Amino acid sequence: MIVRPLKLGAALSALALLSGCVSTSAGPSGLYAAPIGNAPVTANPTPYSTALYCLADYARRYSLPSPRIAVARISDYTGTVSADGGRQVTGGASLMAMSALAKAGASMVERYDTSVSELELRYANNKLIGDAGAGGAEDNQYRRILAGQVPGSDFYIAGGITEVNYNIRSAGFDAGMGEVDTNRGGSGVIAGKVFVMNVAIDLRLIQTTTLEVVDVISYQKQIIGREVSAGVFDFLNGNVFDVSAGSGGFEPIQLAVRSVIERATIEFMANLYGAPGPEICLDTRNELLRDTTTGATGGYYPAYPNTETNNGQTRADPSRWHDRRDGDVRRSRY
Repeated sequence: MIVRPLKLGAALSALALLSGCVSTSAGPSGLYAAPIGNAPVTANPTPYSTALYCLADYARRYSLPSPRIAVARISDYTGTVSADGGRQVTGGASLMAMSALAKAGASMVERYDTSVSELELRYANNKLIGDAGAGGAEDNQYRRILAGQVPGSDFYIAGGITEVNYNIRSAGFDAGMGEVDTNRGGSGVIAGKVFVMNVAIDLRLIQTTTLEVVDVISYQKQIIGREVSAGVFDFLNGNVFDVSAGSGGFEPIQLAVRSVIERATIEFMANLYGAPGPEICLDTRNELLRDTTTGATGGYYPAYPNTETNNGQTRADPSRWHDRRDGDVRRSRY
């Protein structure tokens, strides 16, 4: 078989390109290849996150106590499966609800995964777990179980993802043109599609001691996707050229789930705090106090009085602690 010089040159160029990306010998760092991408870790807010920390700031400024809230399992009841066999909708809705409650400054107790606490309680009951005494490790004593040491919840959130509706509305176009004689010219095609789907949740707030359902919320959010593509196909001197390009985007389904959960959490917490409405955010002109422990990433209880420099807002800074973006970390590298 005779290989044309043009084809041989293209093959050698492709081989050289691949060898430049991946080496068969590990480099000084111990890696065959360096991972691509350098995007820093960022917060994952929704359009309703700012309102959640406004609620937290409102409760703090007016000393409004938060009831203790637990989150039950918020399951996917749609039964949808993607083409590759995995879940189409997230199974982490309960975790999203916990993050939303933390952003709102709610006082939470864990009821979703108590496996570690239950194991340690069983070990402590058998006097197998020791706690260091005043004298340090040599003065260890077994952990004592005290009556009433675990605080109870006042309310808990339950419910699920109840709807995933595909192709609520779609539209598209597909146009092509070309010469009748393929030896005289090429052909081209352009296509575009737009389609809409939605997800919905149904959540309820339940009083723990009486099992009375005190609040019920049902929300849905539509999701849009688009795709545009174009291509050219041509014969030139016996060679075939097929060039195409496209652009597409699909609003994230799981972010839509997070959005409806955060909207529902706002309504739950606004009712429990007695907040009159969105006008509470005008009091601070959307400028949260710098020493707050709530922010785009959630909320926490401060272990030390360092919230002036390490607070809920600094946790959302994408450059903080990054060895290439944060000058303090860069200077301390060894």
